Amino acid sequence: MMSLISQNVIPKERVEKIKRKSSSFVEEKEEVEDKTEFDLGTLKTRKKKKEGKEQNEELEIEQDKEMKRLENFLFGSLYSPIEFGKSEVEEVREGAENSALFFTDRSANSALSVYEEDAEFPLESKAEEESKQRKPVWFDEEEEKTSINIAKVNRLRKLRKEEDESVISGSAYVSRLRAQHVKLNPSTEWAQLDSRDRKYSSDGEDSDEENGAVLARGYKDVGGVDDILRTNEDLVVKGSGKLLPGLLEYSRLVDANAEDPSNGPITSIQFHRNAQLLLAGGLDKRLRFFQIDGKRNTKIQSVFIDDCPIRKASFLPDGSQVIVAGRRKFFYSFDLVKAKMDKIGPLTGREEKSLESFEVSPDSKTIAFIGNEGYILLVSSKTKELIGTLKMNGTVRSLSFANDGQKLLSSGGDGQIYHWDLRTRTCFHKGVDEGCINGTALCTSPSGNLFAAGSDSGIVNIYNNDDFLGGKRKPIKTIENLTTKVDFMKFNNDAQILAVSSSMKKNSLKLIHIPSFTVFSNWPPPNRTIHYPRCLDFSPGGGFMAMANSAGKVLLYKLHHYHHA
Repeated sequence: MMSLISQNVIPKERVEKIKRKSSSFVEEKEEVEDKTEFDLGTLKTRKKKKEGKEQNEELEIEQDKEMKRLENFLFGSLYSPIEFGKSEVEEVREGAENSALFFTDRSANSALSVYEEDAEFPLESKAEEESKQRKPVWFDEEEEKTSINIAKVNRLRKLRKEEDESVISGSAYVSRLRAQHVKLNPSTEWAQLDSRDRKYSSDGEDSDEENGAVLARGYKDVGGVDDILRTNEDLVVKGSGKLLPGLLEYSRLVDANAEDPSNGPITSIQFHRNAQLLLAGGLDKRLRFFQIDGKRNTKIQSVFIDDCPIRKASFLPDGSQVIVAGRRKFFYSFDLVKAKMDKIGPLTGREEKSLESFEVSPDSKTIAFIGNEGYILLVSSKTKELIGTLKMNGTVRSLSFANDGQKLLSSGGDGQIYHWDLRTRTCFHKGVDEGCINGTALCTSPSGNLFAAGSDSGIVNIYNNDDFLGGKRKPIKTIENLTTKVDFMKFNNDAQILAVSSSMKKNSLKLIHIPSFTVFSNWPPPNRTIHYPRCLDFSPGGGFMAMANSAGKVLLYKLHHYHHA
């Protein structure tokens, strides 16, 4: 047994040799596997690079196609139209080859043939035609579900196509209404989008060429002209234009003092130069300020003056102060910036017990008060000191500045109108107001070429200032629509409207169209009382008109002719 075992035992040297061979074989196998893995990795990388390159090329082709499509959509057909049955690559190749084979020689004759014109402006594709058609922005899905009985309502029976027809769908109802509207209101040719094309095709090319109005073939629109006609935006500056006589277009807005009505009659209102601030003063001794927007008219401030029922309050034209006066020998100045009220007076050397009537010069330098026995008191708006006096023959009833504050007009108990030069403080002209015994109101237009004079009989005479100074005493127009004493008159900003009122009678307020010297027939508002009017003012842009009455309300109106407040 031991001999057999010893015979089968492998010698030690042989065992080591076998181990070396096996280890070398394993190493060679591992090297082959590593080499194989490396070759597979490089193949995959190359394949990925090749695929990425192909994808980039395809992406570039798609981008080129998209750019061409956008250019065609925006600027018209810039490239040859695609023919059905051919691929895009073949079309590009054919276009490149054909462009080198043929060309058009236009040196011999500048006129294009019919074929050359067609080649110059190729026809647009059907898809482009459909894309340019106007499509509805929104569809109502409920129209199909809705059913309407057009036989029940008398005014809808005209929409029936058959006598026994009664119930139709909502979409059919809408289409029939549109057809009925077109039938009753035929559209005008100039308002249609393709009117220019039809005009040019029907009028003939000769007349169009003479007028320089030929449209390029392939283009259905001339952007510049049509864009102007399709919009209502301002091109340069929108002028207010001429106001037409007859009917005044206006609408009633929320009362200007709706947030704080007065407990007594309002005697004075005025817009600030910024057109957003309105003051209102009355016999309840309160001076109120409102921000006017036509919707809320927010109250900004209220100032209570303990010892002075307000008869008149007025902004200085520069907008810095408010002059407030009543039936007292003193008056008040309210500083808008500092919100401070200063009491001024009595005036040195004067014995007037009332300074309730005054006017402020357009240059904000002078305040003219009506004094006793025909005196006009001139006060500096800066120092609030008396700087001079003017003397009329009769009593003074009304004042009005003209010519940017260098001239002053006055009238009163002697029925005459005085023109004063404030630089020399002398009267340079005096004339009789025709038919007037006692003058009660004066008003000059913003330009100074017109002035109006009212009397206690209700007659208002409108004069041309230059003609009156030249000796022509005949008024341009005499307004006889009021029957009681004229208390208040006011021109609007462009002197196309003159407001005249009397506080002695209800609804006694008239608006006069100055270019035609006629009264607007729809003012005062029919079927609506404006109570006893006390004063009125127009906003600087003419868009708002505010009217105060004895009931303590400030009625606010929007004048549609004017686009700015």
